[in-house]
Amino acid sequence: MTSSSASSGLTEGDLVRPMLALAWPMVAIQLLQVAYNIADTFWLGALSADAVGALSLAFPIIFLLISVAGGFTTAGTILVAQYMGADNDRKAGHIAGQTLSFVTIVATVIALAGFFLTRQMLGLIPADEATAAQIVPLAGDYMELFFLGMPALAGFFIFTSLMRGYGNTRTPLVVMVVSVVINVVLDPFLIFGWWIFPAMGIEGAAIATVFSRVVASALGLYVLFGTNVGPEILLPDLRPQLDDVRDIVRLGVPSALEQSSSSMAMIILTGMVATFPPAVVAAYGLGNRLVSLAFLPAMGMGQAIDTVVGQNLGAGKPDRAQRASYLSMQLVAVVMFVLALVAWVFSEPIVGVFLSTDTAQAAATIGHASDYLRIVAVMFVFMGVLQVALGTFRGAGNTRTALVFSLVTLWVGRVPATYYLVFVEGWGPTGIWIAVAIGDVIGCIAAVAWLSRGTWKESIVDEGSSGHQPADD
Repeated sequence: MTSSSASSGLTEGDLVRPMLALAWPMVAIQLLQVAYNIADTFWLGALSADAVGALSLAFPIIFLLISVAGGFTTAGTILVAQYMGADNDRKAGHIAGQTLSFVTIVATVIALAGFFLTRQMLGLIPADEATAAQIVPLAGDYMELFFLGMPALAGFFIFTSLMRGYGNTRTPLVVMVVSVVINVVLDPFLIFGWWIFPAMGIEGAAIATVFSRVVASALGLYVLFGTNVGPEILLPDLRPQLDDVRDIVRLGVPSALEQSSSSMAMIILTGMVATFPPAVVAAYGLGNRLVSLAFLPAMGMGQAIDTVVGQNLGAGKPDRAQRASYLSMQLVAVVMFVLALVAWVFSEPIVGVFLSTDTAQAAATIGHASDYLRIVAVMFVFMGVLQVALGTFRGAGNTRTALVFSLVTLWVGRVPATYYLVFVEGWGPTGIWIAVAIGDVIGCIAAVAWLSRGTWKESIVDEGSSGHQPADD
């Protein structure tokens, strides 16, 4: 794919076909990302419900630290997309190299901090006595190994983000397929000790994930430096430049705050959930993973629209960027409505696939998780439209605006609603599930209302400069 073909299809002619061509590999990549989690959940569910519960405790903390580095990869997507739209290929390649080196440094520092502070972070969770004894130690075992592999995890995210800004999402999909196949194959061997491998339980799941990510990162680096299907990165581009790092930080900090504040909210919510018995904790983790599966079309379209908006604003076509945003909302609303119907009707059979242990706790977990899935199906359409709105803001460089509405969704909607319904009204687990739906409905309505003002339609780069500070309005 040449640089012109990477951008011209998004900035000229029909919108639907190139937008879907960009979006579907992102949906598939996210599907494969969930496949990592589902493979772990499936095999660990066969091991014990406690192992599934450990994942539900571990991932909010893991994601909190990953999100810091992840915010800066978003900056890379935005800048590469807008420079491609402005037809400045060399600057796009240079900013890609700057993003790669800077985020790798950040991810390495975070990985070390996460590894050494794992047990202390888990100790802050106000867990039920049984949860603290059965689940928390397993979560610690998983997290320590996961953090050791975090630079590799970040490496694949950087690669995907840069390729997305460039307009090529199919190559990252191929790399992701290879990585997922490795993970899925290794999981049962390392968890249960098949063939020559020792039985490592939850630690085996962590090792399988880390190894598969190392492979993905290595392939990503080969694509960036050994082929011409993405931005052209030269070795001097890897040397950090103050002006470029400042641009990455300016755009990346709000995105990092958006993702980390979301993670912090999830940690607080997990803490509330951890006051319930292990069956509810496991149901919450399992339900979140299933919702994340339904969330894929929304996330894929949200990630695609930031590239479409970024390239069109860089090309000086704000009206086309706005039309793409509204069209994406319509498409994702239809898809999410269909998924909501499926989740509502088939909630119990879907949940039952992931817990094969025939115990009273497993039966209770299935019951709670089925209720969760059925209730949150109500907000699927709102969830999808919200992601497109946030992607539009990010593509325009308005990362602070995206931050605000993410905060509204979680900190004005979900967190207060959870506390009120669970601890004030005494609704128990049902209050947790309802609060999840309330948050996305509130966030969606607020974000779309602000988006309709049209004040976001301004490029933050031009062909001859390193850009200027975005006006978040």
